[in-house]
Amino acid sequence: MDFRQIEAFVNVVKYKSFSKAADASFLTQPTISTHVSTLEKEFGLKLIDRRGKEALPTKQGRILYKYAINLLNTREKAVFSLECYANEIEGVLEIQASSIPGEYVVPELMSKFRKKYPLVKFYLEQSDSSKVEDNLLEQKGEIGFLGYRGTANLNYEKILTDPVVLITPNNEKFRALAGKALSPEHFISEPFVWREQGSATRKEFEAAISTMGYDPKQLNVVARANSMEAIKQAVSHGLGVSAVSKIAIECNLNCEQFLSFPIEGMEIDREFYLVWNKNTALSPTAETFKNFVLDTI
Repeated sequence: MDFRQIEAFVNVVKYKSFSKAADASFLTQPTISTHVSTLEKEFGLKLIDRRGKEALPTKQGRILYKYAINLLNTREKAVFSLECYANEIEGVLEIQASSIPGEYVVPELMSKFRKKYPLVKFYLEQSDSSKVEDNLLEQKGEIGFLGYRGTANLNYEKILTDPVVLITPNNEKFRALAGKALSPEHFISEPFVWREQGSATRKEFEAAISTMGYDPKQLNVVARANSMEAIKQAVSHGLGVSAVSKIAIECNLNCEQFLSFPIEGMEIDREFYLVWNKNTALSPTAETFKNFVLDTI
């Protein structure tokens, strides 16, 4: 048994897929398969059930997985301590991020971090906020970025506060309202382009209009998307209006693709957090990245 086999096994369990494990490891799928098969032969046990496109751990595999995570992190800490390579941080850092920080915050952080530690590679997986929480709790990724504070089993450090605004098509109707704050009466019946169910922006916006006496079901939702870029494009082409975090449109504000308005009587400041699992020791690379983010933002 060697660490390459352990790493391959851990990534297959994390991503429930040999191909995704290969992507996360920057290896080929046959290499991952060979490492896992060799590990199974050495233990004389089946560790992974291969069910079509999905790969799931067996009972024995789930037991090994818990030890394997700690084994890999302990190895990395030992090497880090013994060789003192503070300026030679390396390896693949797996990051889980919800859509807003994943698209508009994390890429710049990765770029800045890699300039300082050029041996580091990244595997960034984006999903909605609730899925990010689940993935971190299942140890799929060491570092996460979220739009709310959730489960007590994760550590949260606030890194950014950003307001929610309404974006509208750049048409005659809304150009006449430019410079004003819009009340819900201005958009409650407008065609609405909305986020998926697990979106933190959606949850906070719907809670806010509820406190103002409006039923979120009154929103005339004509489309849902889990991509912020898709939502912005849909609004710019006149499909409807939407509520988004301001950071998601800052690069578009001078392009006249759509218009942006504060919402009267609704002060929603989205808070974004750096997140990690309380019950799992961070690897030196993840620990260094965590401290880098907290010092940078």
